[in-house]
Amino acid sequence: MARTTNSAPATPKAPKEPGRLKQMYQVFQMTRRYDNLAIWFLLLAFLVPVLVGLLLAFLLSGDQVLGFVLYIVAGVLGGILAFLIVLGRRAERAAYGQIAGQPGAVGAVLKSSLRRGWTASEMPVAVSPKTQDAVYRAVGRGGIALIGEGPRSRTQPMLEAERKNVVRLLPNVPVTFLYVGPDAESIPLHKLPVKLRAIKSALRKPEILAVSNRLNSLGRNGLPIPKGMDPSKVRAPRAR
Repeated sequence: MARTTNSAPATPKAPKEPGRLKQMYQVFQMTRRYDNLAIWFLLLAFLVPVLVGLLLAFLLSGDQVLGFVLYIVAGVLGGILAFLIVLGRRAERAAYGQIAGQPGAVGAVLKSSLRRGWTASEMPVAVSPKTQDAVYRAVGRGGIALIGEGPRSRTQPMLEAERKNVVRLLPNVPVTFLYVGPDAESIPLHKLPVKLRAIKSALRKPEILAVSNRLNSLGRNGLPIPKGMDPSKVRAPRAR
């Protein structure tokens, strides 16, 4: 009698993630594609520390071969570190350049690029159903920042309306308006975190938490993300 064997179907293997060097190469290729000046900044970032290391080797090592080699090695390592730092920043700028002007772009920046001292949600606190213009809110050492996404002529009334709601709850906390949009005086998307950090400090860390909790009582962080993109899927590539 023939013996029947039940063989379980082979489970497909998960695709292998690219290695660290391949990831860096992909980031470099993407950055160079969208940033024509990136290659020159990267070359400069690598060569300056190397040249400094060579100069110090000739000036300070004297007859010590080991000291000469160590200065050169230090220069090369410093060049690699500077290269990676510049690559990460230029890649982030290139990535945000691709989504600039799309609804939800500000939320993507607030989710992935805020540093310590500021907190924000990727969800807008106010959205225009007709134009998809939006208002985002961030809380940090500078107080409360309301960020308008869209033309200033349309977002300013939305910011004013939101400020009234905020001042009613927290009359003594400073409120700053920031605009990210097509206007010439608007903030470029990649500079938004820098502008937030540049706001003059007004709150201490415990006060930031208290203000954030009080603002959450407004209960409007559940607004839908504007159509056009999913900020949670937009991440700036970072070289490590």
